[in-house]
Amino acid sequence: MNAPDQPWRIPYGVADFIKLRQGREYYVDKTHYLPLLEQAGRFLFLIRPRRFGKSLLQSVMECYYDTGWAERFDELFADTWIHQQPTAEKGQYLCLRFDFSAVSSTPAEVRGSFEAHTRILLLDFLDRHAERIPVSSARAVMSEPSLSRRLERLISESRKLGLSLYLFIDEYDNFANNILVNAGREAYRELTHSSGFFRDFFALLKEAVGRTGSGLARLFITGVSPITLDDVTSGFNIGTNISLDARFSSLLGFTHGEMERLFDAFGQDFAVHRAIIDDWYNHYHFHEERLEPIVNSDMALFYLQSLVFSGKPPRELIDHNVRMDYGKLRHLVQIDRQLADRAAAPASAANAEGAARLNGNFSRLRSIIETGEEVAAIQTSFPAEGLLRQDNFVSLLYYLGLLSFAGEREGRPLLKIPNRTVRQLMYGYLRDAYDEVGVFRPSTYEIADRLNKMAYRGEWQGFFDYLAEEIGRQASVRDFLQGEKMIQGFLLAWLNLSPYFQVFSEAEQAGGFADLYLAPFYFRYPDMRHAYLIELKYLSRADDNPAKRVSLLEAGRAQLRRYAGDARVLSQLGEARLHPILLLYSGWELIHREAVATPEDPSGIQKVG
Repeated sequence: MNAPDQPWRIPYGVADFIKLRQGREYYVDKTHYLPLLEQAGRFLFLIRPRRFGKSLLQSVMECYYDTGWAERFDELFADTWIHQQPTAEKGQYLCLRFDFSAVSSTPAEVRGSFEAHTRILLLDFLDRHAERIPVSSARAVMSEPSLSRRLERLISESRKLGLSLYLFIDEYDNFANNILVNAGREAYRELTHSSGFFRDFFALLKEAVGRTGSGLARLFITGVSPITLDDVTSGFNIGTNISLDARFSSLLGFTHGEMERLFDAFGQDFAVHRAIIDDWYNHYHFHEERLEPIVNSDMALFYLQSLVFSGKPPRELIDHNVRMDYGKLRHLVQIDRQLADRAAAPASAANAEGAARLNGNFSRLRSIIETGEEVAAIQTSFPAEGLLRQDNFVSLLYYLGLLSFAGEREGRPLLKIPNRTVRQLMYGYLRDAYDEVGVFRPSTYEIADRLNKMAYRGEWQGFFDYLAEEIGRQASVRDFLQGEKMIQGFLLAWLNLSPYFQVFSEAEQAGGFADLYLAPFYFRYPDMRHAYLIELKYLSRADDNPAKRVSLLEAGRAQLRRYAGDARVLSQLGEARLHPILLLYSGWELIHREAVATPEDPSGIQKVG
């Protein structure tokens, strides 16, 4: 149903171009990229994070290039850029499109599901193009025993008939990634190596791409990582990878200009909402020159939908579907032995089993979350077994949308967490990792309750005391939490459970700032009246003595009094009371906490542990 007096519908979740146009959904026109894609090469490969519009792009291309849709060109592409300046290749191909997200990722079912899915789509393809493909050719194609053989016969028959085939493969790595993370490396290898049917399929494509006079004229593959293609092609040599090509940095997702036109089409002022959208959904850069920031299109439409139909932004700024998508991907971000060895002490078979599957890059991920950045070159290709290499792991985080280009440092690309949505998801990874290996399992209910009291009553002691009590009770986390940065990252992981605050770390504020700043999230909770500056001091247990405690506490108080007048604090404070909180840890133990009195608020009450 359209909103009152709106000629357009919001295309949230719509990936079918025909349904989008027939249903009067608003289309953010990307058709000016079609000539550039034609020029880029005949066999293309594109990686982008989930929820950026890859499926819709392929649907647009299928409608534009397929002979079967040529008669409806004016209807489907009216008011688009390409309608006024079509290319010579418009309506020149027989388009066959597979979506591998529909294939089961259960190892025992995957081959049967793959064959069934592709068989149905191939039958539909032959039916749609029955005028051009004789019955004898169609029967010959479908008589073959597997997709690889059927596709090989189709390419051959197309060449004989003088037809040109355009093959689209969407979510090419979906079921393979799921098998890798859920069933393990061995099941994945059976699929992608040696005589695996998926490897056979790509071997056929590779041969068809290189064959003189092949009936396969064009190929366009999309996915979320290069891992599977590297594994099934032994070196990623099936086509041109345009993922890091500057010409296509804005191919998917929305620019600010596109956002302004989108909001205007629904009678909304983008300028009013720009700050919150930028903070939560923006700052993706798909080329190291950072040509233009990109907003996640799915998240933007989710926001706009709520705004148009309810008159206000969504209460939960992170779309549930986005959480689910990234939840599926988090197991690609594997956990390393450091965490496993400290947590395992296998007292039970369950613990031993859990520890056995922890073999990735947890420490690297934790460091990136703590600092918000990483310096590394992006690798265009690497196999699954190469994920233990740091450069490959960081590259995977980039491809999944967890890091994005943010400039250059000492001649190498600087990558940063793009926005608050991703930051919250990554802190969720940390909490889940701690829980999965038994390092730390506090009650999320208790934490949420104490964070609520922090936000609305100014009762901050309960949150820190509860964490301190649980750390003291759970031996695994005591061994793990050593060092100031580890304590800070640990606090951030649980503070980010709170919807009430915008949590800023020193890294986000470019240094010279308190370790943590909890600003009221007035956008969602306009009645909040409490904010927190948190300065964390740390002593190793070996260096702990009364004199050093006194010295650190004095320094912390002076810092907090200075930070309390910082313009960055005051700009976000509004009507809230600012609580400067000083925490002193000795190893894992919280030995002192206090609210520091300031000239602006002399009522700070100290409590010494």
